[in-house]
Amino acid sequence: MLTERTARVPAGVWRWLGVLVLLVAVAPIVHRYLVAYPDDQWQVDLEVYREAGRSLLIGRPVYSFATEVPQLLPFTYPTFSAVLSIPLALLPWSVAGWVWTAFQLFLLWVVVGLAFRPLLERAGTGAGLVQGLVAAACVWISPVGENIRFGQVNAVLVTLCLLDLVRGADGVRIGRFTVRWPRGALVGVAVAIKLTPGVFLVHFAITRQWRELRNAVAAAAGVTVATFVVAPEASLEFWTSALLNSDRLGPNAGSSNQSLRGFVLRLYLSEGTTTLVWGLLALVAAVAGFALARALHRRGSLVGEVAACGMVAVLVSPVSWLHHLLWGVVVLGAVVGDGRVRRRVVAGVVGLLLLWIAWPWWGANLLAERSVPTVLARIVQNGDLWWACASLPVMWVLVGQHTQSRSRLVTERSHSV
Repeated sequence: MLTERTARVPAGVWRWLGVLVLLVAVAPIVHRYLVAYPDDQWQVDLEVYREAGRSLLIGRPVYSFATEVPQLLPFTYPTFSAVLSIPLALLPWSVAGWVWTAFQLFLLWVVVGLAFRPLLERAGTGAGLVQGLVAAACVWISPVGENIRFGQVNAVLVTLCLLDLVRGADGVRIGRFTVRWPRGALVGVAVAIKLTPGVFLVHFAITRQWRELRNAVAAAAGVTVATFVVAPEASLEFWTSALLNSDRLGPNAGSSNQSLRGFVLRLYLSEGTTTLVWGLLALVAAVAGFALARALHRRGSLVGEVAACGMVAVLVSPVSWLHHLLWGVVVLGAVVGDGRVRRRVVAGVVGLLLLWIAWPWWGANLLAERSVPTVLARIVQNGDLWWACASLPVMWVLVGQHTQSRSRLVTERSHSV
């Protein structure tokens, strides 16, 4: 992908150039959400995390407290997340938002490096620049912008699960040292932070990855029990009360809920019919998604395996906000692969462009226009949901068939030797 002349430039130079490209690309977004944004909407979800950590420090009830008006948002995550939020509570509020945003950008860099690894390997010493270009393109998609806007935690979850499945066997080299962990353990930590990565536990069981399942369950249980010791009252309240109250998550029928349940709630059917329809749709999505993840696991597509599980989490979760579609970056990496197959690259570019559009907000605005048919507005309103649904057959055709053809080629070559 690089000429002989550019290949002579040290890899470190290309990497710093890639970082610069990312920083330039994200500057308008950071200015919008951290400089020009109104104070009463500034990093509203980060404020929830920070206040949860502060509650533990001052002995305030974690799940009874809500942020100040006009948001009035309660903490909805497992208590382990509140423990992890304590460092944020120790930072001044104006500093915490900038630190958390910088951390999210670092994690986006890591996610792109893992999800687009085959493409980056083709770039040789220029991989750092390519990584920066891809990250710069991804930073403008709606889910990434929403994560920066609210100060969300999704980048942490995606990074943990992707790092675990893609690098769990080899570890990560940091300087002279290689950091290793039991494969599956980072997924367990992600589950302890937020329950939605629990779909990976189901996937481990379906694919009979018993060691990974054991490690994930042990890690999740271990940190949860440790949290009980540190914060017993808050932990008990979460597992017996807060977890069971879906109303704490906000208006589930709103445009920002892009799960299948959100779609069904916006049909405004009876309660029993809503539950039945959602259950059937979620079952179909789970069967299709886990079947895809199993097939990609068998064919050695680790990134595709993670992407499929991530989409299952988005589709079957009772509530999947717009920023949950950060899993889409992993989907794009799986679809593009090493960039040698044109139709895969085209599909990746189209998928990227579609995620640049904030479909739910556009649809909500169209609903307010009397001249626009309600059906059309509803279709647009569920745009991110359609993207998540379409990602499964697209990966089945493009990622699954490609890995299968490669496996067949390897087999044929081995027989000819």
